[in-house]
Amino acid sequence: MVRTFGVVWAALSSVLQWPLFSPAHDTFELQKSWGVYSPFHAVEEYTPPPAGCEISQVNILHRHGARLPSEKQSEDIIAGVKKLQSVQVYTDSRLDFLNTFVYSLGENLLVPLGAIQSFESGKTAFERYSSLVTKDDIPFVRFAAASDGVYTPHLSLILNEGGNDTLQDNNCPNAASSHKEMSQWLDVYGPPITARLNSWAPGADLRNEDIHGLMMLCAFHTVASVPYGYVEGNPLPFSPFCSLFTPAEFEAFAYSSDVDRYYSTGQGGRLGRVQGSSTTLRRIPPSTPDPATFPLNRTVYADFTHDTILVAVFNTLGLFPTRKLSTTHPKRHRAWRTSEIMTFSSRMVVEKLTCDRSVRGRHGSDTYVRILVNEVVQPLKFCGAKKSGPWKGLCQFDAFLESQAYARNDGNGDWEKCFE
Repeated sequence: MVRTFGVVWAALSSVLQWPLFSPAHDTFELQKSWGVYSPFHAVEEYTPPPAGCEISQVNILHRHGARLPSEKQSEDIIAGVKKLQSVQVYTDSRLDFLNTFVYSLGENLLVPLGAIQSFESGKTAFERYSSLVTKDDIPFVRFAAASDGVYTPHLSLILNEGGNDTLQDNNCPNAASSHKEMSQWLDVYGPPITARLNSWAPGADLRNEDIHGLMMLCAFHTVASVPYGYVEGNPLPFSPFCSLFTPAEFEAFAYSSDVDRYYSTGQGGRLGRVQGSSTTLRRIPPSTPDPATFPLNRTVYADFTHDTILVAVFNTLGLFPTRKLSTTHPKRHRAWRTSEIMTFSSRMVVEKLTCDRSVRGRHGSDTYVRILVNEVVQPLKFCGAKKSGPWKGLCQFDAFLESQAYARNDGNGDWEKCFE
């Protein structure tokens, strides 16, 4: 199904009728504490390849931009809002906006901020990699759905989810659920918040599950309220729901995303790794492409997918190695932070590099691979990449290829377990 953003904006116009408040969170960056619902932000500045190296091929895997909540998320959000609005008198003025609040968010549609950040991502990719594109070698682009083979980049698209596609997030019926682990963590951070909001709204009878929905609403309402013309870096129009929670509580909310993705298609999820194997195989730039497995031999590939598939690809590749993620005691220093690696419009970029040996006093050239996630060069210890210096994160091509035996062997038979 194709929709222009004019239709999207019309559907959202009624959302912007209530006042929006900026919570007093000092230097705390609220929008970076929403886990997978955080808008894109570059974690670091882009590091160009070292001297003597040129990018010969690039492969981009991109999550969709900011959107409205899904049907299930909408149900969870509305349940909490209805309970709060059923109360006659609030004991805290931070809830007074609910007297005139009308929930009118739709479902699933991309919002203007998502379009803006996706556009900026494309602009950055063009500025960085346009030298690889010619009229005879145009980018190879795939979406996480069937699109009848039509690529119309002048349109903003939401595509049918019915296609048989490795970029889809529902290809493994026996995949693990993270519901148990999510509930365990919610039982840790939720009760104090639930008690406080129930004291502000006597008779609301909120449950911990309602708290999670209301915190999601802070994120979704905020990103839906960003108008066309917004310039990245400017303050966001934070939802009044954001003022109901503290920075520490939002950090706990962000950790719930970490737990969710880790125990679904991440390293803690049964059959999570195999769900990224086919897509990972397409990230491996072969030295002698086989049209049956890696067609066209293009210099630029771009695939657009869902966050769960991106997580599965991280898992398959071996990025962000994390031992069992606690559901009761989060570690402050950890690599697995969805607010940094899995935001709306997140992207993973695999750069294939041709490096002149003369820089190191030798003849000829070598081929390397490096991976960037939201602009951060990944360490790639699994294929012998250096930890620091200008060659940080570069793996020799053959070593990288060897490290990806699981994907190259089609998941070592794990795909069959998805359907047993």
